[in-house]
Amino acid sequence: MKIYGFVRGGLDYDDDSAPARSRSSIAFLPALSVIPMIQHEGAAARPVVAIGDYVEEGMVIGRAESKGAANVHAPVPGRVLRSVLWRMSDGRTSEALVVRLGGGFAKLGKRKELFSWNGLAPSDLQRLIAERGVTQLENPGRPVAEIVAAVRAAARKTTVVATLVFDDPWLVADWAVSEERTDDIAEGLAIVIKAAGSAVAAVAVSARDRQLGARLVSSIERFGISAHLVTVRDRYPQRNSRELDYSLRLFEKKNGIEFGAIVPFSPSTLAAVYDAVRANVPLLERYVAVGGSAVKRPAVLRLRIGARIGDAIAECGGFLEEPRRIVVGSPLTGSAVSDLDVPVTKTTFAVAALTDCQIRGSVVRACINCGSCRRVCPVGLDPERLHKLALLGLYEQAKSDGALSCHGCGCCATVCPSRLPLRATIALCAANGRRA
Repeated sequence: MKIYGFVRGGLDYDDDSAPARSRSSIAFLPALSVIPMIQHEGAAARPVVAIGDYVEEGMVIGRAESKGAANVHAPVPGRVLRSVLWRMSDGRTSEALVVRLGGGFAKLGKRKELFSWNGLAPSDLQRLIAERGVTQLENPGRPVAEIVAAVRAAARKTTVVATLVFDDPWLVADWAVSEERTDDIAEGLAIVIKAAGSAVAAVAVSARDRQLGARLVSSIERFGISAHLVTVRDRYPQRNSRELDYSLRLFEKKNGIEFGAIVPFSPSTLAAVYDAVRANVPLLERYVAVGGSAVKRPAVLRLRIGARIGDAIAECGGFLEEPRRIVVGSPLTGSAVSDLDVPVTKTTFAVAALTDCQIRGSVVRACINCGSCRRVCPVGLDPERLHKLALLGLYEQAKSDGALSCHGCGCCATVCPSRLPLRATIALCAANGRRA
């Protein structure tokens, strides 16, 4: 078995405070839901309901009216209590609707009626995906309908890749989706391929999960689609688009095939496409890994969009001790939050409540020039130098030294013995360099 991977940097990342690999649990329905009109890097949806209105489960409450926006649906039935300006975990401010649970469910607990999509045109599939508000279920969260439209418009050979790459233990929610919904993911991929006008598929899978990848390939082939199984390294950040593309190109060269453009999708996203088209269910819930050393019983939960992270932590037994930091996303790359009312959004795949011991304290010390950050950088940058340039405000020099090449994997900050915020300062360099 040939294993493909990037050749420089990275690290073997493990975290025993992440939930163990196991089946997901259905969380209690939230009494109050906070539903932002923007849940990804794109534009905001326009609210189409007012305070006091009753909304049904699955009803459109935010309409996408510009490029990058996605429809937002009511995750639960209930009354709109108020509209608030909400500061998201990434720092942006969004209008959000607060809904109090009440009334009957239109989707939950009902028998799923499955619809045939084989006779639909690619444009019709794209429209259905857009209407159901499906975005990538991890950052940047681009609307899937826009991705497939771009692929179709390009009219070039494209390979749609299911990324069963679990280089970060906090991706355990995606692992659970892959285990529990293998056939749904395969059909979701087939739908994307038809919508995009592409006939090529591949499954990139971590080496230790090769059997899972083989099951998915077998399921994909039921739809008359030939799928390549590409086994990649478990080393972080293998799942990153740059490192994944590099590994797939090695496979391409080794096997004498042509992938063309590569368009990756997470298993959670492909399952959401299946729900949208096959089951006529908009994006109402997602699998989330909830854990950290401060949480009593880490678990993978199926949470409604808009559920507050405090409710998710309570579902896991609450806190063992007061957390030092709460992160939405992986501790390596996620955003720290200070409010337990922060809602689960379409791109929330993990919530980590970390103790002081786990984050090794918060005291930042002077750089000791150990070179650890340089050794783990998969891009070959000098994070130490870029950090010092950022402190001096020399953004043009940092740009010349490659700051724009950083993809924010966080390897450098993870291994730094001085606890320097290398990832954050390099991101600052890149942001200022782009404006320069």
